[in-house]
Amino acid sequence: MAENTENAGETEGGDTERGGRERYKVAGDKLIAKLKELLHEGNIRHIVIKNDEGRTLVEIPVTFGVAGALLAPVWAGVGAIAAVVANCTIEIERQDEDGADD
Repeated sequence: MAENTENAGETEGGDTERGGRERYKVAGDKLIAKLKELLHEGNIRHIVIKNDEGRTLVEIPVTFGVAGALLAPVWAGVGAIAAVVANCTIEIERQDEDGADD
């Protein structure tokens, strides 16, 4: 089945691939909102943002307790990327539920 690329402003599904990575295709103007939504869900270890050609634009390691002001420089960089790309893919890697200790 072919992907629906007609409505690029919407987030397309979170496809899970081997290795526990999830992929979300989003329009550039929805990038920050989707990242904030994913981070709010929690248990994310690593974020990769790629352009339409699959080239990695930025990789963000997410550590425990990172929030608010500590992410400000990251949001500025992601905002700059969102301004220049029409569509991109967000890949996230989640923490293992059974291996994560608080």
